Amino acid sequence: MAYYAPSTEDEQLEMMREVGVSSWDGLYADLPEELLLDGLAIPDGASEFGAQAVMERLASKNAAFQTIFRGAGAYNHYIPSLVKQITSKEEFVTSYTPYQAEISQGTLQSIFEFQTMMCELTGLDASNASVYDGAAAAAEAAAMCRSRDRRAVLVSEAAKPNVISVVETYCYAAGAELRRVPTRGGLTDGDALAAMLDGSSACVYIEQPNFFGLIEDASALGRIAHGGGAKFVMGVNPIAAALLKTPGECGADVAVGEGQPLGMPLSFGGPYLGFMTAAEDMARKLPGRIVGETVDADGKRAFVLTLQAREQHIRREKASSNICSNQALCALSAAVYMTVMGPRGLRQAAESCFSKAHYAERKISSVRGFEPVYEGEFFHEFVTACPVGTESLMRRLESRGILGGMPVDDGILWCVTEMNSRAEIDDLVSILKEVAEG
Repeated sequence: MAYYAPSTEDEQLEMMREVGVSSWDGLYADLPEELLLDGLAIPDGASEFGAQAVMERLASKNAAFQTIFRGAGAYNHYIPSLVKQITSKEEFVTSYTPYQAEISQGTLQSIFEFQTMMCELTGLDASNASVYDGAAAAAEAAAMCRSRDRRAVLVSEAAKPNVISVVETYCYAAGAELRRVPTRGGLTDGDALAAMLDGSSACVYIEQPNFFGLIEDASALGRIAHGGGAKFVMGVNPIAAALLKTPGECGADVAVGEGQPLGMPLSFGGPYLGFMTAAEDMARKLPGRIVGETVDADGKRAFVLTLQAREQHIRREKASSNICSNQALCALSAAVYMTVMGPRGLRQAAESCFSKAHYAERKISSVRGFEPVYEGEFFHEFVTACPVGTESLMRRLESRGILGGMPVDDGILWCVTEMNSRAEIDDLVSILKEVAEG
């Protein structure tokens, strides 16, 4: 399919008039000024070599930390070398939407294997070919649960702030209502949820573990949601899913999440991967596409696009979403990672995260002023108080080559994965003691 791009100046001006702006700068009017760059300091007429030197000097300002104690949605996990080795093969690096789908049997099979593994990990019946990222997956899940009579989306305030923002944006565009379910002790307040449910409630969204790292009583929250006639959507950490009850076991109708922990590096924020799985009765509402297995005219195994719920493939008024592309190369990375790790390796990674995080929590909370904020059980993230300014503490840690936890209202959200050694944790604690004492 062809994509139209205005080429002449008149066409460009006509396009800008159509969208209501008078200049290219108008397209960026909604962005904060501090994010806008007024050109690069490249001399006029600079050679390619000179321009490259300028760009390399700018790039050298990026700080790459060897020791990381921050998560909040993007996590530093070990990636087996085989993952990069396989996904870097020439036939894979251009993975994209298969427009002549059945000709692309290799691409379709890789997506099919990814879907199968995600269903096994979440305990649900169907998976789509993936979407842009975890936040988009949550917003799409809320959209697929809405109906003509039920349009209100209930989201736990213990969910990640960026996810809540994206869901809110989708709701605003669709004229749907978003209601925030309050927390109690860092966990979703079940009593408040029950009181908020009514005949207009479409779905309830919670995260497991939640933004504060705490493990929710997902089964109980799911029963409350269903008792109010709403669908139950769970956002899950795929590494934690190797240890915790699956969304299927918790009664979830839809499970979504950020797939970055499954073999993708942090990469300064992307590209990432959103996964979506659903119970059988919700499968036809999944956005994007689903790859299925069948046989060809000769009876040989073959793969096809079984379902395409996008506006370019079916009548626009029948489309359930305007999601246009699956993250095929990222989905392949996740599939290769899960294959290389296997169920045992994935569980070992999760157990390592759990045990090291609990060791870190005990050591950090023993430092005066860094007591735990919440009492609930956690996976690999936890919040402690902070007796000094969080920003000054982060700068102190950065000077020692450490990316500290994320400052939050009540203190600091720390994250520990299998990548953090005991020596690194002890080093962090010694710095916190210095700060607390001086």
